Amino acid sequence: MMEHAPLAERMRPTNLDDYVGQSHLVGDDAVLGKVIRSGRIPSMILWGPPGVGKTTLAGIMSATLKRPFHALSAINSGVKEVREVIDRVRNAGMFGGNAVLFIDEIHRFSKSQQDSLLGAVEKGEITLIGATTENPSFEVIPALLSRCQVYVLKPFTPEELIFLLNRAIGTDEELSAKKIDLIETDALLRLSGGDARRLLNVFELVVNAQTKGPIQVTNELVNAVVTENPVAFDKSGEMHYDIASAFIKSIRGSDPNAAVYYLARMVEGGEDPKFIARRLVILSSEDIGLANPTALVMATTTFQAVERIGWPESRIILSQCVIYLATSPKSNSAYAAIGMAQAAVRETGNLSVPLHIRNAPTGLMKDLGYGKNYQYSHSYEGNFSAQEYLPDAIAGTVFYSPGANAKENQVKTYLRGLWNEKYSY
Repeated sequence: MMEHAPLAERMRPTNLDDYVGQSHLVGDDAVLGKVIRSGRIPSMILWGPPGVGKTTLAGIMSATLKRPFHALSAINSGVKEVREVIDRVRNAGMFGGNAVLFIDEIHRFSKSQQDSLLGAVEKGEITLIGATTENPSFEVIPALLSRCQVYVLKPFTPEELIFLLNRAIGTDEELSAKKIDLIETDALLRLSGGDARRLLNVFELVVNAQTKGPIQVTNELVNAVVTENPVAFDKSGEMHYDIASAFIKSIRGSDPNAAVYYLARMVEGGEDPKFIARRLVILSSEDIGLANPTALVMATTTFQAVERIGWPESRIILSQCVIYLATSPKSNSAYAAIGMAQAAVRETGNLSVPLHIRNAPTGLMKDLGYGKNYQYSHSYEGNFSAQEYLPDAIAGTVFYSPGANAKENQVKTYLRGLWNEKYSY
């Protein structure tokens, strides 16, 4: 180990016995643990958030199996480096020993870069271990993904993170030479965000900032030393979609507290305010719709205001709109209606428009019956005439069913009064 390596690197385990966490994968009876102990591992993708032990686990697997280990990072490697590793393995012949090629952040590889791995993986010349923080079903090409097992790593629990801190205090050469009392851990855990690497490096920063006497680690001390807590939010990665999904579902679920919380996550993470506002416009029709038609007006006005105002004031406008939408009655009847109508169009094709509601701008069209017997609604009592407007093949089909809310109950009563059985619902 390098003399001045960060604490997280110094504490990196080299065997399964010292590996903390992921018991669902590497425990005695867990699937990956059994695979490792069998001595034959498949090509795999390790998927999980930062700092949960993906790189460490790959190194442990290679060391346990005593196989040649080649490591690349997708940040600074490409097809050239991949081919160089594959060529070295091939040239080593029987001494190549079914080498392991570990690629960190494999999701950053382009399609052509991932394609360069296919032949060697398929022939078994290398065993690929890819590590990614992004959903591999989106970021890894299907041909490569189909040749790999996907193992999902979970964030560390608070208990596991505290265990890692105590182990570092007791076993690290530099820390064990100091008198350290771990009195409070809330601030450390909050700053770590479940990332063990960040936890240990923040802890080392706090310890090294103290130059005198015994070190008592408290929340106050940690907050005094570490003044910034970057919010984990990758605007182009899976977390972007996870937070946006939670945001929309919280509004749809009429929970204003959760909705504002996820709005804050996006605001603190630097999300484009126009992206948030666009989602609110869509939601106002998809999930609120006719239960409160003013929701669309509110969301559209919010989008226009955000375009004109900018940060940081737009967060207030977004908050107002989010709370309004979350506390509005909900209906997806308009969304469901257009979906059903589109499905009918795809199934039935270009059905003829009934002659009586066709336009007849020429004499020939009139002679062919265009517009004949059309009943002009305003010429009838109540400005209504009970004529059929759908094509004959789908006459009477119901696409719109009013939702169960006060506004659409009025709509239901109105339609039933006009159409009787046709709109009896």
